Amino acid sequence: MTYSPDEQIESLTQRIIGCVITVHRTLGPGLLESVYRDCLIIELRAESFRVEHERRVRLEYKGQRVTGKLKLDLLVENSVIIEVKAVERIHPVHQAQVITYLRLTGYLPGC
Repeated sequence: MTYSPDEQIESLTQRIIGCVITVHRTLGPGLLESVYRDCLIIELRAESFRVEHERRVRLEYKGQRVTGKLKLDLLVENSVIIEVKAVERIHPVHQAQVITYLRLTGYLPGC
């Protein structure tokens, strides 16, 4: 059986979400993002995912390299960006940040 790229990403993200839920249920709320990130890396690798953390993204503006640092919290299977947040609720600025990361890295379809 062959899966479309969309189905593959959907399956991948569902498995990743399972790992995220496991970490949250195990640790509970109230910890630093760095703790959740490190535990999530352990959980993802235990599930045989390839995980990169703090991957730097090269930025250019009008053809010139920008020296500012953009780092992805996690990149899973070179396909899914995870931005770890330890907040009570996701705000529009958090969503905008992830969408911008997706666009700048080329992971957002159509960009």
